[in-house]
Amino acid sequence: MSTMPFRFAVQATPQDGPQWLATARRAEDLGYATLMMPDGMQLLSPLPALALAAGATSSLRVGTFVLASALRPPGLAAWDAHSLSVLSGGRFEFGIGTGRPEVVEQAVRLAGQPPTTGAERLARVGQTIDALRELDSGRHTPVLMAAGGPRARALAAAKADIVTLAIGPLTSREEAARLAAEVREAAGTRAGSIEFESPIFVVGDEAPPWVQRFLQADFATLVERDSLLILRGSPRQMADELLRRRDEIGVSYVSVNAAFCEQFAPVVELLAGG
Repeated sequence: MSTMPFRFAVQATPQDGPQWLATARRAEDLGYATLMMPDGMQLLSPLPALALAAGATSSLRVGTFVLASALRPPGLAAWDAHSLSVLSGGRFEFGIGTGRPEVVEQAVRLAGQPPTTGAERLARVGQTIDALRELDSGRHTPVLMAAGGPRARALAAAKADIVTLAIGPLTSREEAARLAAEVREAAGTRAGSIEFESPIFVVGDEAPPWVQRFLQADFATLVERDSLLILRGSPRQMADELLRRRDEIGVSYVSVNAAFCEQFAPVVELLAGG
């Protein structure tokens, strides 16, 4: 289905400067294409953190996964994204979405943003992308959009370069393929240039307790239901599974939690760029 080459990313969060820069340099050394960071006021801010990571590396791309539209007015988010794109020499990927429920609550309680509905947050995503395109002028900052519902998928089809389907941990591969096909159909002539991204939360046969709490599913259930959020087996078996997902769903951009970046590195070596 997809003819796009594989790219791989590490998802990580900074605890302090030395740890964060070491993570960025190690990701680059292992052959990962991108360092991604989530958004939320329980964490350090992703944009200055990613700027530091870009400055400490030479080829590693950096990206938000994903900036929550509830936290920042569209013009401000676009300004910051454009600035990081320029200062990193075009190595920034702007990931944006409507935000997880706890981050939406933080926007009101901690950031002083007005309460918003889901429709308003989705509209802010579109406004932010439009504002970024205007600031970019001749530059083109790649936009990754997290898309859950049908309206979000339609917006992603119209405006995003990279789409990650915001699916649940037990979503079947058939359903994921259907949703990806819906995005491609809505994208029309843009379909061939849209890259599909998928996060992997567990590599191997052991899931950290925090992962099971976050996904609200125990590991045995994830295995039984053939969850697309885990990968198991030898490096060759994992590589073959990712090739299958690219063929069936169209996913060619894969991110793994930093806890598994060393364990997953042999798969990156097998597939990166191919």
